Amino acid sequence: MGEASAIASNAPNEAGLDLAEDRLREHCGVFGIFNHPDAAAIVALGLHALQHRGQEAAGIVAYDGVRFHSERRQGLVGDHFSNAATIDRLPGRAAIGHVRYSTTGETILRNVQPLFAELEAGGLAVAHNGNLTNGLTLRRELIRGGAICQSTSDTEVVLLLAARSRRSRIVDRFVEALAEIEGAYALVALTNKKLIGARDPLGIRPLVLGELDGSPILCSETCALDIIGAKYVRDIENGEVVVIDSEGVKSFFPLPRLPARPCIFEYIYFARPDSIVGGRSVYDARKAMGAELAREAPAEADVVVPVPDSGVPAAIGYARACGLPFELGIIRNHYVGRTFIQPTQSIRELGVRMKHNANRAVVEGKRIVLIDDSIVRGTTSVKIMQMMREAGAREVHFRISSPPIAYPDFYGIDTPERDMLLAARMDLEEMRRFVGADSLAFLSVDGIYRAMGYPGRDARQPQFTDHCFTGDYPTRLVDQLGEPGRQQLSLLAEAS
Repeated sequence: MGEASAIASNAPNEAGLDLAEDRLREHCGVFGIFNHPDAAAIVALGLHALQHRGQEAAGIVAYDGVRFHSERRQGLVGDHFSNAATIDRLPGRAAIGHVRYSTTGETILRNVQPLFAELEAGGLAVAHNGNLTNGLTLRRELIRGGAICQSTSDTEVVLLLAARSRRSRIVDRFVEALAEIEGAYALVALTNKKLIGARDPLGIRPLVLGELDGSPILCSETCALDIIGAKYVRDIENGEVVVIDSEGVKSFFPLPRLPARPCIFEYIYFARPDSIVGGRSVYDARKAMGAELAREAPAEADVVVPVPDSGVPAAIGYARACGLPFELGIIRNHYVGRTFIQPTQSIRELGVRMKHNANRAVVEGKRIVLIDDSIVRGTTSVKIMQMMREAGAREVHFRISSPPIAYPDFYGIDTPERDMLLAARMDLEEMRRFVGADSLAFLSVDGIYRAMGYPGRDARQPQFTDHCFTGDYPTRLVDQLGEPGRQQLSLLAEAS
């Protein structure tokens, strides 16, 4: 038995080859609307469009001019917010919502956002996409000072800081809280009179401004505007705070301005391909990454096959650039929900192809180029490779449309510890043998930048947050490594 086969045989069989099991987990998505008669229903539709950003839980907070109303549930948006009874419990002309994948805090109802608190200056609800790198440190300080925490989410720190502020206006309290937090955040907040949006000084996490029939909208991606027929207005800039009330939209920059460094993984994997992020089509960016990969790592092959669904645009770009046919050699069953419980090992093995299955007519006897967007632990790659071999592939040349992930993320992406990342433990040849490919190649870091329209990575001032590939963390990592966290990570990268 070959090495890859031995590894695959020892890997646990699950109900369906779920290609998401070894992925980077999406962070969260936020949506808010001001002055619309169907505010909560509009937010629910927007959250449906953002479901890819978090599937663990969803919540909506609405304000009816007198009181705030909150509905928070574990599970998918459609499981709880598609019925009139739930929406009827969320009256008002202003509402914010959140879909969640936990990166800090347990998966329990009290951590489901938006979080809400009654402050001296009025009610404040907050929804957060991202992760605070000093959230735990601030939380400990607040608790020592007498604060009472109702959740284990870092988002609650924003509420606690606003509550501690001595400023009279709630917007000023919110901004004062922003001055103390570090890391990545796109925040949408709702007060008695205002909808507020804020983006971290580096713009790591996305946030856009839209409009529906004169009602302003804040949300994570443009695809959420499309689903409700809203108009895209502009991106919220890095370090910007927007305040929306009955007088319109006001913008200011209360924090020091820094050169923007949006997260490159929005383009590689997280954002929906039909979204426009930072003025760039995500679909076109992924095709360009595939084309750049073809130039860097061509292969003698018969057909290009994507790993669905995230590998499809890059595979199209690769196939066009190298003149090979593009075929769906792996078919995804979109109608499989949560996997059922299998009573025996033999039944579990029969369920391996419930979610994804090889298209033997495309694969058998062929030399294939298999395109995926990333390798994390590598366990799923082993299963994919075994599936291609069993379908009769003569050769499998594995091509990854991003650089090797060698460093963990602390900005809202759920990555394993560094020693669990395949690229942190193995060189390229060791990885090739582990997954069982005939050849393996990743897109280079400069290749990613070329695909995004730059000549390469500017080491002095990178255009994107790319720490998972380079170890160059753009902020301090106080919770993870103490006060000199940024310097420690730089030394770690240099020593690797």
